[in-house]
Amino acid sequence: MSRAGMGDILKQVQKLQEDLSQAQESLASLRAEGAAAGGMVTAIANGKQEVLQVRIDKTAVDPSDLEFLEDLIVVAVNQALANAREMASTQMSKAAGGMFGNLTGGLKIPGL
Repeated sequence: MSRAGMGDILKQVQKLQEDLSQAQESLASLRAEGAAAGGMVTAIANGKQEVLQVRIDKTAVDPSDLEFLEDLIVVAVNQALANAREMASTQMSKAAGGMFGNLTGGLKIPGL
């Protein structure tokens, strides 16, 4: 391979690294929501898999059945995190320009 060809490849790799770095930085601004019991409990997570907010409707609070409320919170948070993972995966794939799709054989690798 010629030096010019290697130089082009290195430039492409550097560009890919920059694009992936920018995409990772922007993950914090992604917002994904999860809900349970028709929205009585909602959770918001970002693309970095951080739970930012949990909201609980007053009607979901029954002091005699806190276990039910705890279950709703778990469902909403897990749904928000799953949605955030999917959004982050899509964003990182776009940043990579599909470059890793063939390398992973269709496996879902977080961040690629």
